[in-house]
Amino acid sequence: MTDRALVVVRAGILTTVQDRGRPGHAHLGVPRSGALDGPTAALVNRLVGNRPEAAVLETTLNGCTLRPRSTVTVAVAGAPCPVTLDGRPAAWGAPVRVPAGSLLDIGAAVHGVRSYVALSGGVAVEPVLGSRSTDLLSGLGPPPLTNDAVLPLGPPGELHARVDVAPQPAPPAELVLRVTLGPRDDWFTPEALRAFTARTFRVSSASNRIGLRTEGPALERSLTGELASEGMVLGAVQVPPDGRPVVFLADHPTTGGYPVIAVVRTADLPAVAQAAPGTPVRFVAVRRH
Repeated sequence: MTDRALVVVRAGILTTVQDRGRPGHAHLGVPRSGALDGPTAALVNRLVGNRPEAAVLETTLNGCTLRPRSTVTVAVAGAPCPVTLDGRPAAWGAPVRVPAGSLLDIGAAVHGVRSYVALSGGVAVEPVLGSRSTDLLSGLGPPPLTNDAVLPLGPPGELHARVDVAPQPAPPAELVLRVTLGPRDDWFTPEALRAFTARTFRVSSASNRIGLRTEGPALERSLTGELASEGMVLGAVQVPPDGRPVVFLADHPTTGGYPVIAVVRTADLPAVAQAAPGTPVRFVAVRRH
């Protein structure tokens, strides 16, 4: 039994191991996965002195509770939440020294959805296809955390950052997503295209790591036939039969048979990770390059 490990005392609703993902395997039917909020995952790694590719924990809504077997440096960021160490308040958005056997609690998100937890040395579960990420669609990588699970940690690296609180964007009060129309925008009526870029949608509670589902106006098709399955990319906005757009995220399927009305700019996707149910969503069309 190694001391470089942590025990999961409380797993939370959904806590997964994530890193930069496993892009480049779509031809095998393998999604890219990885942290939904990549910039925040990179930030917490920097705060504890990890390399950018180190695996972190991604919590959902109600956090998790951890007990390391050896002294580690921890940083929590993303969705603002209370952090306590043995019942006492600890820093959020800054490095925290957690002694061996202490109880670190990452509480429920006050705003936003997902918090990111980096531990010095990174979570050292066995990689699959070059990544330690949990993929909820294909089942690759480690399973979501469960109570009493034990996760190995890698050896600590460089000295952690010396900061009070690292600046980062707040969870969005309104999600504005820049999109390039196509490739199947011609499957929709002119009225549907106008509604897509002029009306306001809202984040559905059915959203997950596979896709951001929306509530709002139904987009009417001009073509009613079946579309052969096509390759899907990160940020694709697929419109299922109910007419409500779905934005494909990290665990999205690599193929799909519903028309893609547009594709979201990659730079706008990290904010999607923190958009809570009910958050207004607007799609803004930009020119093709």
